[in-house]
Amino acid sequence: MFDKILIANRGEIALRVLRACKELGIATVAVHSTADEDAMHVRLADESVCIGPPPAKDSYLNIPALLAACEITGADAVHPGYGFLSENARFAEILAEHNVHFIGPRPEHIRLMGDKIAAKRAAKELGIPVVPGSDGDLGSEAQARRLAREVGYPLMLKAAAGGGGRGMRLVTEETELLSALASARAEAKSAFGDDTLYLEKYLKRPRHIEIQVLGDGKGGAIHLGERDCSLQRRHQKVWEEGPSPALNADARDDIGETVAKAMRAIKYFGVGTVEFLHEDGKFYFIEMNTRIQVEHPVTEMITDIDLILEQIRVAAGGGLQLTQDEVKFHGHAIECRINAENPVSFRPSPGKIVHYHPPGGLGVRVDSAVYHGYVIPPYYDSLVGKLIVHGKTRSECLMRLKRALDEFIVDGVETTLPLFRALAREKDVIDGQYHIHWLEEFLARSGLPE
Repeated sequence: MFDKILIANRGEIALRVLRACKELGIATVAVHSTADEDAMHVRLADESVCIGPPPAKDSYLNIPALLAACEITGADAVHPGYGFLSENARFAEILAEHNVHFIGPRPEHIRLMGDKIAAKRAAKELGIPVVPGSDGDLGSEAQARRLAREVGYPLMLKAAAGGGGRGMRLVTEETELLSALASARAEAKSAFGDDTLYLEKYLKRPRHIEIQVLGDGKGGAIHLGERDCSLQRRHQKVWEEGPSPALNADARDDIGETVAKAMRAIKYFGVGTVEFLHEDGKFYFIEMNTRIQVEHPVTEMITDIDLILEQIRVAAGGGLQLTQDEVKFHGHAIECRINAENPVSFRPSPGKIVHYHPPGGLGVRVDSAVYHGYVIPPYYDSLVGKLIVHGKTRSECLMRLKRALDEFIVDGVETTLPLFRALAREKDVIDGQYHIHWLEEFLARSGLPE
């Protein structure tokens, strides 16, 4: 096991990793920008190191500063959390060159899955179903037109190095193709430094289903069920739940085993999530995230498995502690991402929290790093916290969620709590009858901007 882990992140995920380390008896190092010197993970860690000014490029993305922090503190491993450097293959390689363990997949798998075109090609070779589309870069405009006609309209243009909806365009007919290509390439180049695009058949009302996996890097891998992440705004997940209202046990076992088999074939190391669109009973691979997910508590609540703890154990060479038969699912869990944003315009609302009261009670979990008097800085994401609720059934879970949302108080900044209170009472959500476009349609019907 590791002696000391440096947590190369901030906010609730840094605190989440710190808690797992404490339960394993591992010393912790918190790094922070000058904007985060009063952060809760900094207060609770065994040691802390300031790594730069507020901009992420000068602090949390500053690899030399992180290496220096490892050397100063003697940390023998780094946990990257999610975001920032969590899917940076070169960062993992640099740590290895300095005899520091990266708690995450091997660099070759990060690179493979970070390239959406290569990932789709690999998934196809591994027997994972994929969305019909191009096998590589669209190339010239003439080639793009030809490929689009083969796949058929409507279709989606996507950035190969993309994420978060950037570099994506819906094209409903051929007359829109060239302008969409130009704008998508420009956005992809600006966001990722890479304007490579590919196209996929547009599915009209699919659900977004993701499968959680854990591999030992030696050919062993298991799945831990699915999460339904279909409630999204501008391709950003808002509400996640598990198990999905759209799947039965047979479908879950089939797609889970398909994914686990693929992970065994590539000797995947650590945690990861394989994401699909699901429509008319069919799954279509869209991407793989080679890190812990924001929504991982949903899986923890329905399996009683600590994913961060297992991630650390595997990275330390401990192998898998579970067989597939030992993974048991019970009850239902829902996670709501509570952001410091205006609930109508969704503009970020940084500032000081003057009153904070998280909900409690049986089956209620709040993953948050904020506290009374905490100042949410304007430099990073606007997450206040994640409310995760568990119940024996989905109905019980929804009732518990309504109660918890009504108890949740955050004063001093605007939050998205009113949105979730409305969603928890919406008939389609209660019935589980929603898809990836549902939320934006709901916002439009409600007179709110998309």
